[in-house]
Amino acid sequence: MRQEELDAARDRVIPDVIGDGLRVLFCGINPGLMSAATGHHFARPGNRFWPVLHLSGFTERQLLPAEQDELLRYGLGITNTAARATARADELSAEEFREGGRILTAKVEKWRPGWLAVVGVTAYRTVFNDKKARIGPQERTIGSTRIWALPNPSGLNAHWTVGTMAEEFGRLRVAAEAGGADEVPGVLSDP
Repeated sequence: MRQEELDAARDRVIPDVIGDGLRVLFCGINPGLMSAATGHHFARPGNRFWPVLHLSGFTERQLLPAEQDELLRYGLGITNTAARATARADELSAEEFREGGRILTAKVEKWRPGWLAVVGVTAYRTVFNDKKARIGPQERTIGSTRIWALPNPSGLNAHWTVGTMAEEFGRLRVAAEAGGADEVPGVLSDP
C-alpha cells in the first residue's frame, strides 16, 4: 500500500465486528493506518493478533484480516478503545482514551459479551484508571461482563513472543469456554 493511501486513512473509523451472544469481545487500542485504509482490524503486516488467535485455539485456522466477520461464528468480536485511526497509539490524548472508555462501557452494557479482552495492558490502565493492572483477569466487571487484559499483539511489543501471547490468549479461551472465571481453577488467584 502506498504512503499516500495510508496518510489518507488518518482519523478514519472502521466498523466494529460485534453482535449478540459473544463469548469474547476483543478491544484494540485504536485502528492503525493500515487497518483504516483496508477497513480491517489488526491489518498491519507484523501484527500478531490473527496468528495468536489461532494458536490459542480460538479459531480452527488462521483468519486473514479481511475475514474478520467470520469471528462472529466463533462467538468473538472486535472493537477499539478509541475509534480514530492514527499511525501510533501515542498520538491519542488521555481524554480520547477516557472518552473511548465511556463509549466502550456503553457497548459492553448493550451487547453483554461474556468477556471483554483489552489487548494492551497500558490501554486498560488508562481507560479504566487502574495503574496497577497486570496482564490477566481483572477484578473490575462491566455488568456481568468480566474483563481480561491481554498483551498488545503489535510487532512493537517485542518482549511478548507469539508463543507467550498464545498462552495468555489460551488462558482467556479456557475461561470463556468454562462460562466464567469462577469455574476455572486458579484464574482469579492472582488478579
